[in-house]
Formats: sequence, structure tokens, C-alpha cells
Amino acid sequence: MYRHFGEVDAAERSPLYGRVAVALSESDEALRAIEAAPARKRHPTVILAALHDLALAGRAPGLASAYAATDGDAAADAAVDTLLRMTDSVVALAVRRKTRPDETGRSTVLYPAIAEAARRFGANAVGLIDVGCSAGLNLNVDRVGITYSNGQSLGDPSSPVQLSASIVGDRPVPARVMPEVVTRIGVDLDPVDVTDADEARWLRACLGPDQPERIARLDAEMALAATAPPLLLQGDAVEVMPDAVARVPADALPVVTTTWALSRFRGESRLRFLDRLDEAAAGRPVAWVSVEGVGVAPTIPTLGDRHASGHSLIGLAVFDRSARPAEAIGRCWSRGRVLAWLADS
Repeated sequence: MYRHFGEVDAAERSPLYGRVAVALSESDEALRAIEAAPARKRHPTVILAALHDLALAGRAPGLASAYAATDGDAAADAAVDTLLRMTDSVVALAVRRKTRPDETGRSTVLYPAIAEAARRFGANAVGLIDVGCSAGLNLNVDRVGITYSNGQSLGDPSSPVQLSASIVGDRPVPARVMPEVVTRIGVDLDPVDVTDADEARWLRACLGPDQPERIARLDAEMALAATAPPLLLQGDAVEVMPDAVARVPADALPVVTTTWALSRFRGESRLRFLDRLDEAAAGRPVAWVSVEGVGVAPTIPTLGDRHASGHSLIGLAVFDRSARPAEAIGRCWSRGRVLAWLADS
């Protein structure tokens, strides 16, 4: 598993991690140390993140120096040495933490979809509820700047967080401005508070040390989120959703967002999640914006696309007792880095 990760999975994304993973695979002592962790916590992404966290915390200076120099051979030796010397610390971090390797950049698809939901309801204000929010970075969708390859731009051009995406197809994204966001609520089984130094460091540790652009973007998004921390509700989304919707002021449209979150739900839980949204809409309209793999989001049409096709569908469903059908309003690839808009403007 470690050799495959190093030679295939990490080869292009993080060559440094690729070299380290191969070194771990070649050390019988290192593999025995990894076996001290529970089976579900032995994956390379987990162990490498735990080692990176120790380096960032100043507890493994040799590894930190090798990572800073992006020296693959030195990093490989230091990682094996750190793992053998600090097995208990590595295992403790692996057991306590969840890997979160791709937390940023989703606003490129969320911004136009949320603006479209607000337009359909004639909403002048929205309350955002992000399911599977982790650190709640999606909740700052209105506070980032977005540039598309066709020259369009959305959001705040002066924001410290600037994102970009390529547009494919002949239909531009709507140029509507998102209405005022009056509430930001994150729902997660294990939410991350970016104002907590240990938790913020762990998010950084989940990225490869030789990915400076991604690390810089994550730091910028965390800093932006820290200036207006969202309300984080810990718990199962199916159970927490009524409370979350109730916290949105009556004069604002609750917009629930899921981005690659429902795949972690069992099939029956996905349907119960929709039932909760429908129940919440008994007294007020509720919108649901989804960005999920083909066939993952119930009721969102698949447009004839095949499951596991490598792209995701951007869905919009409205719950207001009007029986309006859910729609697929776009497709996206590479976690929002490429976008095709489908809905009529």
C-alpha cells in the first residue's frame, strides 16, 4: 500500500511524499511501527499527516528541516527516524485526527449556484448551512474573489482569497451577485475550529510539504474564516438539520450546501437527510445546493451520465411545498477547478 501510494498516488501531486512513502515501505521497522495504529488508521495519508504535524509543531526538527528544503532523500531518512523514535505520538495523532486533504476552492461552483437559488426565491438575504463543513471554509463563499477562464469574475476582487476555474461549454455562469449572508452555520461530526492553533496546524499537516500554493491558499482561507468564525454544530446532519435551519433568521432563505459530503452517508441516511429538509420547509422555503458525484445526491437528475465517471453534478433543489423538481444546473471536474454551467440564466 505504501509503495503504491508513493509510486502512483503521490507521484505527481507530492513527489516529496512519494519518496517518503516508498522509504517507509522499504523499512520493516517502520512498517511494524505503523502496525501499532488501528487498521483503519494505517493509510499513508494518515501517517504522513501525523508526521507532518509533528514537524510543524517543532517536535521533529530534523524532519521539518528536510521538508523545508524539499530534500526527498533527507526527508525519507528523517521520516523513518521520526516514526521509530515517536511511534506513540504518531499513533496518537492518527487515532485522534481525521485527514482533510482538500478543504479549499469550492466557492467556484458554490457561488453561482447559491446566487441562482436566491434568485428563484427572490431572496434578499441568505443563511448558509454547510454540511460536512469541517473547518467551515465554504461558508465564506461570498467573501472570496473568483475568476473564470472566459473572463467572468464573481465575488470580492479585493479579497485575500482569490480562486480560479476553467469554463467549458458555451454557457457562461450567471453574473448575479450573491445576496447578503446573515448566518453562517457549519454541521459536521467533527468540526474544525480554525481559531484553534492545533486544529489549524492539523489542516496544514494534511497537505504535502512540497505543495506551497495549496498551503498558501489554505492559510489565506483559514485567516479569512477566523475574522468571522461560523457557528459550528457538532453532530449527525440528519439530526442537527432542524436546529440549524431554525437558527436562520425568518427573513433570510436557508441555503443548505453539501460538497462531496453525501458519499459518506449510507443510502438510507441520504434519503432521511432529504426528509429533514422537506420537514424544515413546512414553515418556510429551504434551498439545497449539492456538488456530489453522479448518482450520489438523491433526486438530482444524472442527465444520463455514468456513475464514477470522474465528474460531479451541481444540483439545486427547492423545498417549499410547490413540488418543483430538483435540477442538475452544472457539471464540474477536479473539485471545482473546471465547470460547465447548464441551467438557463
